[in-house]
Parts: sequence; C-alpha cells; structure tokens
Amino acid sequence: MVFKRRTKRSYARIVAESFWPRGGWTRAFHYVKHRLRRLPDSPQRIARGVFAGVFVCFTPLFGLHFLAAAAMAFVLNGNILAALLATFFGNPITFPIIALMSLQIGHWLLGSTFEQGKQGALADKFIGAWQDLKGNVIAVFSDEPAHWDHLAEFFREVFLPYLVGGIVPGLIAGLVAYYLSEPVIAAYQKRRKKKLHERFLVLREKLHRKLHKDGAE
Repeated sequence: MVFKRRTKRSYARIVAESFWPRGGWTRAFHYVKHRLRRLPDSPQRIARGVFAGVFVCFTPLFGLHFLAAAAMAFVLNGNILAALLATFFGNPITFPIIALMSLQIGHWLLGSTFEQGKQGALADKFIGAWQDLKGNVIAVFSDEPAHWDHLAEFFREVFLPYLVGGIVPGLIAGLVAYYLSEPVIAAYQKRRKKKLHERFLVLREKLHRKLHKDGAE
C-alpha cells in the first residue's frame, strides 16, 4: 500500500508518541501551523475553522472531538480541515489543565463544589462509569441487571460541570486563536500570491525571449 509504514509500530510506541511525537511537540506545532497557512481557502473561513477546533477541545466529548469540530465548522461556515487540525490544541499536555479549569468553573457556575480532594477521585469516577457502561451492554444480552449509579454520579460530578465550565474558557481561547490566525494567514497568502506572480512574470519573460530567439533564427 502507498504510504504504508515499513516497520509496524508497537502499541507501546503508539501510546508513547501520543504523549510525545517523534519530532517533539514543537515540530508538531510547526507542522500544523504550516498546513493551516497553506489551506486553499479564505483567511476568514480558515480562522473560523480554527475557532471551532480550539473551542471543541474544551468539551468533554473525548473521542468525538473530530466530529464535533467538523460539525461546528460546518455550522459556522468555516474550513472543516482547519477545524480538524486545530484540535491539536487539545493534547496530553494541555488536557489536564483544560479539565481542571473547566471542572472548577463548571462546579462554581452550577453552585456545587469542586474540592481538591476530589481530583484524586476523578479516575475512580471514570472507572466506575466505564464499569456501569460495560455492564449495561452485557445486560442487554443477558439476565444481569443494569446499573446506573456510577454513570449518574459521573454525569453529575464530572461530565456536566466539565461541559458547562468549558464554555467560557473555550470561547476565550477560540476567539484568541481566531484573531491571531486570521491576519497571519491573510499575510501569508498575500505574500505567497506575490511570489507566485513574480515567478510567473519571470517564466513569461523567459518564454518570450526563447520565442523571440527562435523567430530570429
């Protein structure tokens, strides 16, 4: 197959590279920036896509960020590929900060409390919700009873506060990304068009000289 890896990566390597890419996060950031600038679309639509991708990173829709970013970019008439690339903003380095901030803001807005001691129990809530979810799927095909206690607790203390609390910082980060990316992309496209035009003029001049020389002969 075309573009198939010569050496297959192990699962341990895949997990390790999800936390630290082969070239480092700096190289990955420059790659995403380069791809965003070269997208064949208007700076405004690309910037709206960037806004969508960054905003979605502040939602607890893990595993669905690509779909959510594409849907939001479609609604905003933004560039969908730019939205997918912008979800790079959410990564193993930023997600803990985003999650902690969103949970604290969400609990504050909902009138509940998010104590420091609860942070250590977050993993238990995820595990409990997963066990309920897995058990309920099995219950559909067996006589086992369905359990919703851990799922309800997860929704009440984690998912809902995260969803509500991520709106404000998500909007702020998305707007900052929009207003930073739009002029940068516009300047890059203008400079690129100028270079392409200059290259065209040089090629046209060479062709004109060649034709003039062939005619003289």
